[in-house]
Amino acid sequence: MDAVVIGAGPNGLVAANALVDAGWDVLVLEAQDSVGGAVRTAEVTAPGFRTDLFSAFYPLAAGSPLIRGLHLEDHGLRWVKAPDVLAHALDDGRAAVLRHGAQDTAAGLEEFAPGDGDAWLRMVESWRTIRDPLLDALFTPFPPVVSVARLLRRVGVAGGIDLARLAVLPVRRLGSEHFRGEGGRLLLTGNAMHSDVPPDAAGSGVFGYLLAMLGQDVGFPVPEGGAGALADALAARVVAGGGHIETGERVASIDVSGGRAVGVRTQDGSVVRARHAVVADVTAPALYRDLVGLQHLPPRMRRDLDRFQWDHPTFKVNWAVDRPIPWTAPGAHGAGTVHLGVDSDGFVDMAADLSTGRIPERPFLLFGQMTTSDPTRSPAGTESAWAYTHVPHGVRWTPDEVAAEVERVEAAVERVAPGFRDAVLARHVQSPADLEAANENLVGGAVNGGTSAVHQQLFFRPTPGLGRPETPVDGLFLASASAHPGGGVHGAPGWNAARAALGAASRTGKVRRLLTRTVWARVLHER
Repeated sequence: MDAVVIGAGPNGLVAANALVDAGWDVLVLEAQDSVGGAVRTAEVTAPGFRTDLFSAFYPLAAGSPLIRGLHLEDHGLRWVKAPDVLAHALDDGRAAVLRHGAQDTAAGLEEFAPGDGDAWLRMVESWRTIRDPLLDALFTPFPPVVSVARLLRRVGVAGGIDLARLAVLPVRRLGSEHFRGEGGRLLLTGNAMHSDVPPDAAGSGVFGYLLAMLGQDVGFPVPEGGAGALADALAARVVAGGGHIETGERVASIDVSGGRAVGVRTQDGSVVRARHAVVADVTAPALYRDLVGLQHLPPRMRRDLDRFQWDHPTFKVNWAVDRPIPWTAPGAHGAGTVHLGVDSDGFVDMAADLSTGRIPERPFLLFGQMTTSDPTRSPAGTESAWAYTHVPHGVRWTPDEVAAEVERVEAAVERVAPGFRDAVLARHVQSPADLEAANENLVGGAVNGGTSAVHQQLFFRPTPGLGRPETPVDGLFLASASAHPGGGVHGAPGWNAARAALGAASRTGKVRRLLTRTVWARVLHER
């Protein structure tokens, strides 16, 4: 084999696609019995109700030039959308709604405060100016020299300074600078809370801005039939290109010889040699500690791994519902995603609970109306729904603790959709421990491969170094969400790892490897 890819999650499959497109002989080894990683669908609540077990809505995939360039529609993928993108339902019956048309979104925000509609349209217009070079900059290896140069040509020096400020701005401050009313602030902050960065922390603003603008731009689309259709299309493209995928094959270790990754050993003792590269779609701690072994790493990196920080765990409840969700707010009925549970100040209260290890009594929820987005997900007149929230690390999820959290979640939904509990036919609960049991990359229920806080982003991700997919071991490349640019189904870590592997095997590869090794040595070795 030219390359072995460990893990058939979306990043591993994107990497495999890039490598087979280059003509390499590629083998993907996946420990689970099916492909997809955290992009899978199953009937777990009631017959006929299809549930996305992990991720569900894909604005980053729809906006990603990498995913779009794979033309997955040729391999069975079909994107569908809800009538509205997103709503934030408040306990008083109001809702801020992100609609597909910017003018329609603006009209709704104007009801919260005069002038906020125009503020939204100005934000959207600015986004349209910087969209392509900004996404290129986010999705390419660090430093993104070419895309940043394109970005600066569009916005000028002053605009570049504004963007640099946005990159570190807390989302609470971003919202207050642009909107007088609560509506626009809710849309920005709710989207920021898809990450684990607190709303008053540096860097949360760019997450809220990016997801809100992508929602206005491409929506929050879903694969028809379930999230698993996206993984199936990626896998089908690999096979069509001549690649090989084996499920139920757990990699036990990576063979390292002379400082270079030369292949892998599976749990049953089989050895697979890799002429050019081993590409790993696994978390950074698992790659370096479990598959490579600390003896092959510089001492400084061993210390940095001890400082690696996970994002907040996720707690998820899935429901089969016998009717449409009985929202009090009219604007929530047609939204594929509904944020609920807190107002603007409640975001801060929840973040404080998480930072101090308390389970929030009033959790912020992300609620998915999957049948509203895709009618194939459940029988007509019903709803396949889920909600997830973040919880602190260190909780022992006993049956009583799980039941108490389900009660908090359902109480939050009941406040904005009275009668919801009466409509539930069946439920399926995924505690943080359940998420990890179903997918080893979701360590402790953390779904983003490590915190998105600024101290573990860019060249600090996954540990202080290059911010690139190369590792201290030649021929080994990190392709998971632990690598820059981090979590979300956009394929960038996998694509970047594949590009790095191709570059290392090219005519200039020896020079590239020497330069990379020199930099790694300077950064990681003890002096």
